[in-house]
Amino acid sequence: MLSIDNLQVYYGSVHALKGVALKVNEGELITVIGSNGAGKSTLLRTISGLLRPRSGTIAYQGRIINSLKPHEIVKAGISHCPEGRHLFAPLTVIENLMMGAFQRRRGEEYDRDLRWVFELFPVLKERQVQPAGTLSGGEQQMLAIGRALMAVPKLLLLDEPSLGLAPMLVSRIFEVLIELRRTGTTILLVEQNARMALRIADRGYVLETGQMVLQGSGKDLGSNPAVVKAYLGGEASCRV
Repeated sequence: MLSIDNLQVYYGSVHALKGVALKVNEGELITVIGSNGAGKSTLLRTISGLLRPRSGTIAYQGRIINSLKPHEIVKAGISHCPEGRHLFAPLTVIENLMMGAFQRRRGEEYDRDLRWVFELFPVLKERQVQPAGTLSGGEQQMLAIGRALMAVPKLLLLDEPSLGLAPMLVSRIFEVLIELRRTGTTILLVEQNARMALRIADRGYVLETGQMVLQGSGKDLGSNPAVVKAYLGGEASCRV
């Protein structure tokens, strides 16, 4: 579904991504782990068209999308749930969800997908007329994911969905990711909670200072001594 080859991305003179290569097959949940500043968010922002690569290719379903505008990439089937949520704070919950579907027409499929988001996150239905900026951190994260889902993505890019959340809410977010994969959504997940990310991932990549240094199944990476030492607190307890 997604194939990235020799991706070179710069912020001015700073070389952020250095020859990154990555593949995502349809139906997979792929995770990218790495320390702060490794280039994980840059990777997702480049895929979604918010940043332009200096060279290299991003192919989605066999089509090179390097030069597409962000809204064209969304229309093609890629939806990005960014780090920090970036909700429209003054707008209500339902209005934020509608913004996720801005390229769609209202109709039976739209209403069906809205009901599905409310089934995934019942609290959003309860708070649908509440301004997004007044929600708790966990509720805002649910809304950010729901907004991305209203675009009906074939490929969902998720950037740090568990960041800053209480453990119970982290568990709920990962349960939803498993449910999304089960229902056919392909997911590329960037996550600092490496333990849980590798636990649910089909495959994973390790990104360090802009370079992919390791890849493998979630289970293999979860038991790799170097990954355990750097990202799992020295304890190999990743279960798949």
